[in-house]
Amino acid sequence: MWRWVRQQLGFDPPHQSDTRTIYIANRFPQNGLYTPQKFIDNRIISSKYTVWNFVPKNLFEQFRRVANFYFLIIFLVQLMIDTPTSPITSGLPLFFVITVTAIKQGYEDWLRHNSDNEVNGAPVYVVRSGGLVKTRSKNIRVGDIVRIAKDEIFPADLVLLSSDRLDGSCHITTASLDGETNLKTHVAVPETAVLQTVANLDSLIAVIECQQPEADLYRFMGRMIITQQMEEIVRPLGPESLLLRGARLKNTKEIFGVAVYTGMETKMALNYKSKSQKRSAVEKSMNTFLIIYLIILISEAIISTILKYTWEAEEKWDEPWYNQKTEHQRNSSKILRFISDFLAFLVLYNFIIPISLYVTVEMQKFLGSFFIGWDLDLYHEESDQKAQVNTSDLNEELGQVEYVFTDKTGTLTENEMHFRECSINGIKYQEINGRLVSEGPTPDSSEGNLTYLSSLSHLNNMSHLTSSSSFRTGPENETELIKEHDLFFKAVSLCHTVQISNVQTDGIGDGPWQSHLAPSQLEYYASSPDEKALVEAAARIGIVFIGNTEETMEVKTLGKLERYKLLHILEFDSDRRRMSVIVQAPSGEKFLFAKGAESSILPKCIGGEIEKTRIHVDEFALKGLRTLCMAYRQLTSEEYEVIDRRLFEARTALQQREEKLANVFHFIEKDLILLGATAVEDRLQDKVRETIEALRMAGIKVWVLTGDKHETAVSVSLSCGHFHRTMNILELINQKSDSECAEQLRQLARRITEDHVIQHGLVVDGTSLSLALREHEKLFMDVCRNCSAVLCCRMAPLQKAKVIRLIKISPEKPITLAVGDGANDVSMIQEAHVGIGIMGKEGRQAARNSDYAIARFKFLSKLLFVHGHFYYIRIATLVQYFFYKNVCFITPQFLYQFYCLFSQQTLYDSVYLTLYNICFTSLPILIYSLLEQHVDPHVLQSKPTLYRDISKNRQLSIKTFLYWTILGFSHAFIFFFGSYFLMGKDISLLGNGQVKYIDFFLCLLIIRYTLVFDNFL
Repeated sequence: MWRWVRQQLGFDPPHQSDTRTIYIANRFPQNGLYTPQKFIDNRIISSKYTVWNFVPKNLFEQFRRVANFYFLIIFLVQLMIDTPTSPITSGLPLFFVITVTAIKQGYEDWLRHNSDNEVNGAPVYVVRSGGLVKTRSKNIRVGDIVRIAKDEIFPADLVLLSSDRLDGSCHITTASLDGETNLKTHVAVPETAVLQTVANLDSLIAVIECQQPEADLYRFMGRMIITQQMEEIVRPLGPESLLLRGARLKNTKEIFGVAVYTGMETKMALNYKSKSQKRSAVEKSMNTFLIIYLIILISEAIISTILKYTWEAEEKWDEPWYNQKTEHQRNSSKILRFISDFLAFLVLYNFIIPISLYVTVEMQKFLGSFFIGWDLDLYHEESDQKAQVNTSDLNEELGQVEYVFTDKTGTLTENEMHFRECSINGIKYQEINGRLVSEGPTPDSSEGNLTYLSSLSHLNNMSHLTSSSSFRTGPENETELIKEHDLFFKAVSLCHTVQISNVQTDGIGDGPWQSHLAPSQLEYYASSPDEKALVEAAARIGIVFIGNTEETMEVKTLGKLERYKLLHILEFDSDRRRMSVIVQAPSGEKFLFAKGAESSILPKCIGGEIEKTRIHVDEFALKGLRTLCMAYRQLTSEEYEVIDRRLFEARTALQQREEKLANVFHFIEKDLILLGATAVEDRLQDKVRETIEALRMAGIKVWVLTGDKHETAVSVSLSCGHFHRTMNILELINQKSDSECAEQLRQLARRITEDHVIQHGLVVDGTSLSLALREHEKLFMDVCRNCSAVLCCRMAPLQKAKVIRLIKISPEKPITLAVGDGANDVSMIQEAHVGIGIMGKEGRQAARNSDYAIARFKFLSKLLFVHGHFYYIRIATLVQYFFYKNVCFITPQFLYQFYCLFSQQTLYDSVYLTLYNICFTSLPILIYSLLEQHVDPHVLQSKPTLYRDISKNRQLSIKTFLYWTILGFSHAFIFFFGSYFLMGKDISLLGNGQVKYIDFFLCLLIIRYTLVFDNFL
């Protein structure tokens, strides 16, 4: 029990060694010498409190507030010494404030508990006692064998044991972890890959030794020791064996895996930033104002105490006949009497500190947050999702945002690619209503001649290739043109890493452009969304990719099945920026097909319409389309033998394998013939461009932080308006050393200085960012601040959080907002001042851990420009008004002491002191702060520049604070002396205390009038 308590408090972590030993299926050694390691359970915890720590932890957080702590001290003083007012006057409001705040925070944490329980209570199947047992996710233990079915999310970090495939491979997508939607292939070790049934797995005797949990998603080292027939077989384990929590199983019927990291030790959870209490700028201003008023209070108490002793220096006032001192008072220490009188005056004036300010602010935030959920403009009808508020403490912060950090995949985009255009042999085509239409005439075209169309249709049933103008070609040119188109789309159908889930080929590809057949009968899973879009486009044309095995790729060309032998795959890498395949056609010819960015393909080409294609690629890019170039090379038998031998030598090298492979790839991918280029559209979410432009007009800088590749990220930034075509794009990528990174940063700074007239955009990758933040943080920040837009690509989840923290702690201390949709965005959402979760397609991790959740990025504009604007104006007025009304209320108390010989008599009855802040004055300003709309919402949304008027916390500046404070003092003087001179020397009125009531009601009247008057200013 004591060990458990220490673990919960963080003093005794469950594991101490650098490695962990996991017995699969928890089959521990039978000898008594082994002590099992202790591992945490599989619960995910995003809540702040538990049943046991709620009261002490919540009280600690509440008494960190200046006003609450101050009134606690005053309450204790009233209990210990004789004071002019009852302890109830301080204790009752304090109890009310603490209770209401605790209920509100407890309710919000209860919602987080419910969200956690939904995740932790998800049903899973584990192998126990020779059978499959259904249990809850939170009950998974390290060492358990878990079964996962297709499209299910992994509930823990698992080492793959087997799948429904003989080779033990499976495909997963990690879009919710790193933003990449491509399918990743993971493989099991050969000895466990054959164990495809529960009975076989139950007989497995194996041990996994691996490193302790770490946050790096792409790093895992371990080994599996398998005991077979009294022999131990050792197999290495790497990232390709680890299935991460939060990833989803795709294109595989089922897999079995053993849990190695669970709960808050999974890589997904370790990439969550620890949940900390976020405090808004308004709350920080409130604490500053409270300290100023505390100084005023202490000053008034000191002045009153000094004046009292000055007055009592005269003998007639030291001990008047109506107030004789006791013997104890005469003999008491003067210092103690001075302290006692000072504390008594402190209690008398303590209501200048507005104790109900915090509870009123809490109620305003809590009740005001419902307006976000009720806003129909933030409701997404297609997904039936409305905006959610996970914490109401930051409502006003929505009106102070200066930086927006956004993810790309699933946040700015729908994560759906669509084929739009292509260029084949110098002729540009686009897809219109399921047909390829060429843009403009070909070099040999003329009017009134339809020979091309009729011949093409007659020769190969290729009537889907039509033109807005006619072609005049001879039979030889027609046949050549058909061959070029056929080769282009075969390159598209063969040069990829696409996988197929359901293969139902009957009737597919028998006719051209049967777009209603391919999507419904073939389910493609691609290594990138681009590849999927291209393969689907080729299928609509009539060249359908049917599937592949380890050695063959099958393509149906206009109904005719063709099998290509897959000889080699030259994988994509960021340095080459291309991929290639070497295949053998049914005729026996060997081809190299290459696909990649134009900058990596065109320089390698020696034939084809290079210049025309380059022009077309530029035109595609100007439209915001993602482009790829296709090329090929026919290999002779002698060339292939050399290539095959060199590839084998490089791939089996034990040293410098990557360098040798790069050299071989460079040797192979040369002397290419250009086939053409493709253009696909990464479909943006609705009104993303307009939203980013509105944010820019509001004075908000937008940064895109993504785990995607450099080319993909830049393309989307251009299409969504984050980067303008007229911008000078600066790059800080592929930096290898600190010195190289520093020199590049200095060059970028010089370019910005020299070209200060135009706007600049900065592109930086994760590796270069790590170098820049290591020793050149200031230089990097100077470059970023002078750029209109910044794009960070290939970012790890924690890197996103580090970038936001870097901006937060910069000298300007700007307010930051982060928006994302996946588990890889949780760290930055929690790091930013305000975190927005997009309720997208890849789980709900971001939405659960965010402060606010919306269905689409476009809703961000109304959330900031309307709700943020209103919340900030309302809360700023509420705060200033509270200080104003308390100055009005207590200053007469101070002035009254001059007329009662500083005898510490109270001007107001105790009931007025107790209820003034709680009842008499809180309700009007609360209603005002919930319903006030000083500008029409449509005006705020249509004119984003109005957002600049409230930036930098202007409504709570010292200048505005002094205005309200001086206004309060002046009004207090007016109604105190107004009441005094109005009564004159009417002893009866004074004797009955009427002046006290008149003063109190004048105070209520004037502060209400001030609230109304301020509303019309």
